[in-house]
Amino acid sequence: MYLFIFTILLVVFQYVNSKNIIESYDDKYERSQEKHLVYEDTISNLRDQVLSLSEFKLDQTEAALTYFEDRGFDVSDLIPFIKDEIYELNLIGGEEHPLIPYASMTGGKMLINSIRLLNHKWIIANFSDGRYWGELFMTYEVTEDEELKFKVIESFLYPTQ
Repeated sequence: MYLFIFTILLVVFQYVNSKNIIESYDDKYERSQEKHLVYEDTISNLRDQVLSLSEFKLDQTEAALTYFEDRGFDVSDLIPFIKDEIYELNLIGGEEHPLIPYASMTGGKMLINSIRLLNHKWIIANFSDGRYWGELFMTYEVTEDEELKFKVIESFLYPTQ
């Protein structure tokens, strides 16, 4: 009789313990599925942002790449060349930058910080003197002698607060 009662108690204990373990695993699984859905949404949003950011980018625009390739330029070398030429204008002596139509108001020099080549004709860049900053929109042309010509179309300086 004692053996029978002990066996029943053991079986009940095993049943309750197994049930708790299974419920715990089910809860963990459901939480991981919820996290997985959140991560999938985040990844999807990030992919959309990457696609959106690559819309106006020279190395992602097939027509602009074809334009340069038809003229005999290697685009993988041309993009860094164009950016380097603009950044080298930061090194020109004097207080005024050749492309930035604003003089520095802090005693420094306005310098171009970042550049984005939109296509085979347009560039957008931002500039700053450390306190004041703005953006400019310009066109560029690569001549037959592989020289660059820049023309600032529009620019603005952000107001300080």
